[in-house]
Amino acid sequence: MSEWQKTDWRNKPRVQMPEYTDAVAMASVEGSLAAYPPLVFAGEVRKLKSQLGAAARGEAFLLQGGDCAESFEQFSADGIRDTFKVMLQMAMVLTYGAKVPVVKVGRMAGQFAKPRSANTETIDGVELPSYRGDIINELAFTPEARIPDPKKMLQAYTQAAATLNLLRAFSTGGYADVHQVHAWTLGFTHGEQAAEYREMANRIGDTLDFMRAAGLDSTQEPNLQTVDFYTSHESLLLEYEEALCRLDSTSGKWLAGSGHMIWIGDRTRQPDGAHVEFARGVQNPIGLKCGPTTTADDLKVLMNKLNPENEQGRLTLIARFGAGNVGEHLPRLVKAVREEGAEVLWTCDPMHGNTIKSASGYKTRPFESVLREVRDFFGVHAAEGTVPGGVHFEMTGQDVTECTGGVRAVSDEDLSDRYHTACDPRLNASQSLELAFLVAEELSARRSAVQAKAV
Repeated sequence: MSEWQKTDWRNKPRVQMPEYTDAVAMASVEGSLAAYPPLVFAGEVRKLKSQLGAAARGEAFLLQGGDCAESFEQFSADGIRDTFKVMLQMAMVLTYGAKVPVVKVGRMAGQFAKPRSANTETIDGVELPSYRGDIINELAFTPEARIPDPKKMLQAYTQAAATLNLLRAFSTGGYADVHQVHAWTLGFTHGEQAAEYREMANRIGDTLDFMRAAGLDSTQEPNLQTVDFYTSHESLLLEYEEALCRLDSTSGKWLAGSGHMIWIGDRTRQPDGAHVEFARGVQNPIGLKCGPTTTADDLKVLMNKLNPENEQGRLTLIARFGAGNVGEHLPRLVKAVREEGAEVLWTCDPMHGNTIKSASGYKTRPFESVLREVRDFFGVHAAEGTVPGGVHFEMTGQDVTECTGGVRAVSDEDLSDRYHTACDPRLNASQSLELAFLVAEELSARRSAVQAKAV
């Protein structure tokens, strides 16, 4: 990899990226970012890669979640806390179901750019460039707002740094104490429809009570007070990624300093494209979205490019096919991985293939479709004898009404109540935790089947 340079992507075809018109302003921003400290460090990245390797072997489970696109306007300490809190709740439930550690990775501190299905959008006969996320342009439908502004990268860096600072404080400052997290989970379990969830929560409580009686006091056990929490985002705006790329003096390898894990989207996974070229040269764990149009041949080429040393924990394949399509597409990609002998971590993104337009005109995702895709994902892996190693959700800790269904039965008519997303609909806190309980049931069933087979 010594021949790779962080600028090499500039010689490759680029898609889903803006054309900046002010070259002087762009050079100034890139120079500033290049002088700033990286947001993450190589030791953290290596630790995450090791934990993802364990998830690929079935010895851990990846929980990846957060905003569809982070917003400058909605940025707040409370918002970060609420999403972090829900992810800790979900992780506790999953840990109980899987009986393995849960690797917690947020779509946070860098998830500012979004791919779009078209370069322009038209409203009332007026055509303007598409909104591509706050790191690039603005949501307001005016010609001025839609001009790509390189200075927004500096604001994104500042917000990402502040987010990481708060996440690190929450992770190590006692907020993540296991007993406190369980108390939050109990708050979800009130209501007649949540009997099975209350039962699991009570079992978790019994376990914690036993640990306390046995002398394992959370105030005396650091492992019960702190958590590892990592950040991730789609590596879409490559000028930003290049500016924060650093050479790790310990290993001599390049590091994407913008986040612990980066992924390549379904729209930017061209084997000879700019995004693959950048990702192949950094040591971070790489995610690769795999949709219905992903061919076995392309996947084989991409696996060899992105993980030439076939390193465990390096490459995560994020399946996103849509409810009802998993059985058609996932087995053929599992076969391609098996034929290559590739080391990968399989995870399920049940969000992006299940977006619909509601009767009320809002873009939404039915909770039942999300759940079906998760169940189909586990079913295929059970049939193939492979490891379902994680889930990837767009979610928020806020009480939004963007996805229909769930225990609280958000209806089409409810969507307008608290529909706050700038891009794609997210699961709210209640739906996220409900889904965690359901995934825990799948993990528990898988564990029982593996144990029975071993006997």
